[in-house]
Amino acid sequence: MAECGARGSGSSGDSLDKSITLPPDEIFRNLENAKRFAIDIGGSLTKLAYYSTVQHKVAKVRSFDHSGKDTEQDHEPPYEISVQEEITARLHFIKFENTYIEACLDFIKDHLVNTETKVIQATGGGAFMYQKDADPEFRFQTNHPNIFPYLLVNIGSGVSIVKVETEDKFEWIGGSSIGGGTFWGLGALLTKTKKFDELLHLASKGQHTNVDMLVQDIYGGACQTLGLSGTLIASSFGKSATADREFSKEDMAKSLLHMISNDIGQLACLYAKLHHLDKVYFGGFFIRGHPVTMRTITYSINFFSKGEVQALFLRHEGYLGAIGAFLKGAEQDNPNQYSWGENYAGSSGLMSSSPDLCPAQRARSGTFDLLEMDRLARPLVALPLLLDPSSYVPDTVDLTEDPLARKYWLSCFEEALDGVVKRAMASQPDSIDAAERAEKFRQKYWNKLQTLRHQPFAYGTLTVRSLLDTREHCLNEFNFPDPYSKVKQKENGVALKCFQRVVQSLDTLGWEERQLALVEGLLAGNVFDWGAKAVSDVLESDPQFGFEEAKRKLQERPWLVDSYNEWLQRLKGPPHKCALIFADNSGVDIILGVFPFIRELLFRGTEVILACNSGPALNDVTHSESLIVAERIAAMDPIIHSALEEDRLLLVQTGSSSPCLDLSRLDKGLATLVRERGADLVVIEGMGRAVHTNYHAALRCESLKLAVIKNSWLADRLGGRLFSVIFKYEVPAE
Repeated sequence: MAECGARGSGSSGDSLDKSITLPPDEIFRNLENAKRFAIDIGGSLTKLAYYSTVQHKVAKVRSFDHSGKDTEQDHEPPYEISVQEEITARLHFIKFENTYIEACLDFIKDHLVNTETKVIQATGGGAFMYQKDADPEFRFQTNHPNIFPYLLVNIGSGVSIVKVETEDKFEWIGGSSIGGGTFWGLGALLTKTKKFDELLHLASKGQHTNVDMLVQDIYGGACQTLGLSGTLIASSFGKSATADREFSKEDMAKSLLHMISNDIGQLACLYAKLHHLDKVYFGGFFIRGHPVTMRTITYSINFFSKGEVQALFLRHEGYLGAIGAFLKGAEQDNPNQYSWGENYAGSSGLMSSSPDLCPAQRARSGTFDLLEMDRLARPLVALPLLLDPSSYVPDTVDLTEDPLARKYWLSCFEEALDGVVKRAMASQPDSIDAAERAEKFRQKYWNKLQTLRHQPFAYGTLTVRSLLDTREHCLNEFNFPDPYSKVKQKENGVALKCFQRVVQSLDTLGWEERQLALVEGLLAGNVFDWGAKAVSDVLESDPQFGFEEAKRKLQERPWLVDSYNEWLQRLKGPPHKCALIFADNSGVDIILGVFPFIRELLFRGTEVILACNSGPALNDVTHSESLIVAERIAAMDPIIHSALEEDRLLLVQTGSSSPCLDLSRLDKGLATLVRERGADLVVIEGMGRAVHTNYHAALRCESLKLAVIKNSWLADRLGGRLFSVIFKYEVPAE
């Protein structure tokens, strides 16, 4: 339990608090635009949440106004680009030791600008309650549908155990006074170490077997005949009673950590068995993302439940109380209006000190943990066509569990960094501070990559998708909203000039020959990916590299994964009712690859939903760009024109700004349209969407996953070579 009162009165505490130097730009970000506050003051740590409005740059495209002109100029780009300011909402979460609460609260009070809108919601044993205001509502994405029921074990100063049956039905069923505060308090007495993180650091270097008495210490070799492992702890600190020697701080801290963790694990297991639950979520500041703690609790749960109960951990476990207080402040508003996504650029990793601080500053500021959530423009939901949303995992490879792949991809992103910086600066040639901002981007993203080398789990599950998304977030952080905007504009203009020639050539082919040519066109278009170094090197060195050259790069059949014959056989049957196509790149890909394929589907009698990114990422086509491209193509092609007029071709946004694709977080409007139109075919193209993610995704309908492998390391791992082809046609089981 926490001490009562949010603000202490001891003079020694005051003098200590006032000596803390806080870095406002890195800890209390965007404080001048903060509105609602919530605070969770526990016995050991304080968790603060606040809502702010953030002004940032966004790239916009729009068609040129040709009124008053006789013809469009051949050299004119297909649309114009502008950069505008937009305001979005952001949630900030900050966690720090109670030692700093006076300085933090005073700092916040001193830096608030519009004080009449600043209201604090509070919770925790040491909290004051303040009145709330009526700012916009907030919704946090729920987990998989089958998450309930579960046991929530919150390990703060003590332990609180809650049985959760639904979002609205839960009850406190027990707890313990032996928790994080016990570890901290006894640890301080044993080691004279006052800082919680320093105590964890000591534990990480210790050997508990020097202090603990093991089963083999009691029974020797006979433990095997008893069916017990000799390495089991028989008595925590058991050796300290008889050994005539001093024990190291590290060993004592490790023994204490094991003792507390095992006790909590056994207690949680007993409650789970008593209430017939097989999932236990652990949260609270004691976990702190510490691998030894999580491993010990997991072992304890597995041991005492014989593998029947699963231990699960929350990455930002310490913010549960602050989030609860925050939502309490919005309960009179509609809580389901928005979805949120983590801003990796502003969030710290597990067990992090203050980000971007030099060692001297870090020592002064103590340990702070940060989480930022950006409000998304539209609500996100799962694709209705997922076979089992509860078991769907977007990512093909978990880099936290694959050290070889992790080493390669981290090095790959490091090597690509100079090119990204160069591209960012080139996208804003008239900006006087572009070089300075690009360098700040470089440093921030480089630091994130170094953190992940040492702590792969620092930002949750490490995947190629998370590395790409983090890079995009860091670019946006320094006002580079679309570094490839001019590249896409140029490539779209060039490809549009070739569209009629390509479709006329296709129309001269026989039916079967045309189907293969359409698929090869899709694949050739997918080669044009500026995110792949093998391709960007070619595009930069050979400006004449085009559609026909890309076709010649493709692997000859049979492809690395080749279901084309099955696809061709399916096309000889009745047309699909509606196809949902997730597009990849701008330029040749969307215009000369995807649109001819769409045209053929429409000609067969299939309706088409074309889904493109809501926001920019690399040279991926965005929804706003696709609208202009479709308008231009419709002016040249009667099939596309009539389909748009009759709503048989619908262009929608995915709700994503990523080079990859998470089918569990798609625009709600897209999901509604898929359901209404009865989509029975899903086409996913590109390495990011069909290989790095969704390669194993199981759907309720037919699917095509196709990509060209433009990375030699990945091609080799898959058993192919550079520019090998993935063409995967899947039919769900009857």
